Amino acid sequence: MTTATTPTRAPSRRSRTLGAGPLTGEWCVGVLDSGPAGEPVVASGGLRLRAARAASCLLEPAAGDSVACLRIAPDEVWIMAVLQREEGTANVVSCPGGLRIAAPDGALELDAARIGLRAQDCEVSAQRLRVGVDTADVVGRQLGVAATGLKLVGSLLSSVMDRVQHYSKNYLRTTDGIDRVAATHVECEATQLLRLEGEHTLVNGRELIKARGAQIHFG
Repeated sequence: MTTATTPTRAPSRRSRTLGAGPLTGEWCVGVLDSGPAGEPVVASGGLRLRAARAASCLLEPAAGDSVACLRIAPDEVWIMAVLQREEGTANVVSCPGGLRIAAPDGALELDAARIGLRAQDCEVSAQRLRVGVDTADVVGRQLGVAATGLKLVGSLLSSVMDRVQHYSKNYLRTTDGIDRVAATHVECEATQLLRLEGEHTLVNGRELIKARGAQIHFG
């Protein structure tokens, strides 16, 4: 009579970490290259080691970089840091998954000659926002602004629109200089009172002037 035996599994990374003895590793320095399938390969001396980027190495390694690696097992090599790279190679800081930069008790500043921001959805939330620029251009298909109070102060305002719709409960406008409206057809309509007042009031109709009312008073 024979007894069936259950095959044993290879110890997992977690079980090896929680074991009695510490894991050992060795450091090596090499040049990053790519394998036949595009996988990262580190050439160190006469060895070519397949390696993976460690989570703490935020600078994305590029081919030709001198990297520092930690070798835990013959088939487990981690790229820990980029030591040197060729001139002209872009520096890309990346990590898989989500990324959050937090400075709860301090300030976060970005200083660069040019900053580009690209995202499908961008959200900014702050109690106070101040933007100071010499020249600003906003280009978009739709722009919506919702605020309790809106104030614009400037020396020149120029707008070009195909159609403008405006609604307000009260509309007050003051102009120190000339206020001129040029249009093909102008209508002014008031439900209760329409008042035109000026030191000199001129009404000029090239072909016809017509006044109609239940009572008309002049003088």
